[in-house]
Amino acid sequence: MADCMGGGTIAAALRIATERLSATSDTARLDAELLMAHALGCSRTDLLLRHMQAEAPAAFAQLVERRLTHEPVAYITGTAEFYGLDLAVTPDVLIPRGDTETLVEAAREAFADRSPPRRILDLGTGSGALLLAALSLWPDAEGIGIERSPGALAVAKANGERHAPAARFLAGDWTISGWADDLGQFDLVLSNPPYVEDAAELAASVRAHEPASALFSGPEGLDDYRILIPQLPGLLAADGIAIVEIGWLQADAVSALAQAAGMSAGVHCDLASRKRAVEMARITNIPLGKGPAAY
Repeated sequence: MADCMGGGTIAAALRIATERLSATSDTARLDAELLMAHALGCSRTDLLLRHMQAEAPAAFAQLVERRLTHEPVAYITGTAEFYGLDLAVTPDVLIPRGDTETLVEAAREAFADRSPPRRILDLGTGSGALLLAALSLWPDAEGIGIERSPGALAVAKANGERHAPAARFLAGDWTISGWADDLGQFDLVLSNPPYVEDAAELAASVRAHEPASALFSGPEGLDDYRILIPQLPGLLAADGIAIVEIGWLQADAVSALAQAAGMSAGVHCDLASRKRAVEMARITNIPLGKGPAAY
């Protein structure tokens, strides 16, 4: 630990930290660079271009020790990037992941040849990532994010103040009757609900640090879909669409729930060609968007 505490150059401290972190992380060098940039109060790019021969800050050692316990880098630094947005994150929210950008891209493609959405709803907004990403595409839309966790709601509001001050973040829980009574209808509904099986094997950085209430949803990971999806037709405007994130083996089950609720369903894949999102619309509506579908 002493070798990472300063007195040597940043380049040397990064090499030592990378060696130590390789035992617990598949991205040891990247982790070390992000933690060093955080300790210096600069960007990673600035670190690599301008600071490698400077003296390593003593604060870096403590950050490395935290990462060695599998604490996610995003929680240590308090920030994560999503769809080009720099978002605040805390252990009250899931860390936004690149796979979830699939939902934003699917929405962008769905509205490419249509009027832009006027009202956007994000259910289980967490950090606000999905809603704020959508509003970065359609800044004139009215955006509402619903969240049941008070801690997560505070994070979303803070991110909203920075990236979309007109967005509204409201307390709500789709498992409680009447939660949507005053919301109205929306052209676009987005959601990354809990969908992990209760007994699923997860990395220690996820199971030990990220909020279980935002991860787990029963023995099949389908409990929240079973509650939420039947409510979506009532939240959709006449030609609205809903897009929900799924686990890559859940496409058939979630599509079946959509069809049972009177909606059509199309599946979108992420950049790794895994089924990642289900797009839904009322059966009588216009066809689903032209995004990457796996039918």
